[in-house]
Amino acid sequence: MLPVAWAPCYAHPLPQNHRFPMLKYELLPAQLLREGIITEADLFAPAPAAAADILRVHTADYYYRLTTGQLTRQEERATGFPWSSQLIMREVTILEGTLEAARRALQTGVALNIAGGTHHAFADRGEGFCLLNDQAAGAAYLLAQPELGIQKVLIVDLDVHQGNGTARIFEQEPRVFTFSMHGARNYPGRKEHSDLDLPLPDGTTDTEYLRLLAATLPRLLDEVQPDFVFYQAGVDVLATDKLGYLSLTREGCRQRDQLVLRLCHQHRLPVVVCMGGGYSPRLADILDAHVNTFRTAAEIW
Repeated sequence: MLPVAWAPCYAHPLPQNHRFPMLKYELLPAQLLREGIITEADLFAPAPAAAADILRVHTADYYYRLTTGQLTRQEERATGFPWSSQLIMREVTILEGTLEAARRALQTGVALNIAGGTHHAFADRGEGFCLLNDQAAGAAYLLAQPELGIQKVLIVDLDVHQGNGTARIFEQEPRVFTFSMHGARNYPGRKEHSDLDLPLPDGTTDTEYLRLLAATLPRLLDEVQPDFVFYQAGVDVLATDKLGYLSLTREGCRQRDQLVLRLCHQHRLPVVVCMGGGYSPRLADILDAHVNTFRTAAEIW
């Protein structure tokens, strides 16, 4: 059983220039089913998240203005999306998908969200195609349920962009350790301070990337002693990505996922995986890299 969050509302109306990056949310579940990596029984459709679960990490003012369409034009431009009620339904459903994935991962060891990893969303604003921070909400949700026994959460963010919103949300929260390994020159221009940041030079290849990750993550697991892991598995680290400056191959990206997920499995740590970014010009490159993440999880669990 490989629990996977997905809902048709991801395919909401968007202007033409926004549609291409969103196509993966429609095509990825079909490809996973076609290859037999998951079955229909593995898919679950989340409902919209409750306001209380969102307000653990977002301010009431921002949530109200976001859901009622009262963002300023400057705020809307910062998100990269034109506001619509369908967009907000998509965002709150993605967030609930990560929360439900967290509940299921406690039972199965791993669960994945077809979307999610919206790490540029701050408590009081959205940025960079991120309106609500789903992994932050997931971590806060687990910590708010004492009966679950989760006392420390590790967020492993391997998207090419720094998880700036996540870092800021948890900068004063010792129960959440934020680790971001990203392109030094990539968006955002102004970085926040994660508990551990590893900025990488342009052109970093598989060999150096995997060496650094292998030298860092096992030590973090020993030092942080987390009870739960959220993994942001963006595939914008690929050399083909038009918004990233790193030079990983699809095989290197697969080995990255394998390293993270095997360590979680070996340490018996439940993990939620979210897909994050991916902006290669060929949609096949994006889909293949994401499919590898699911295939790797299925092989390990």
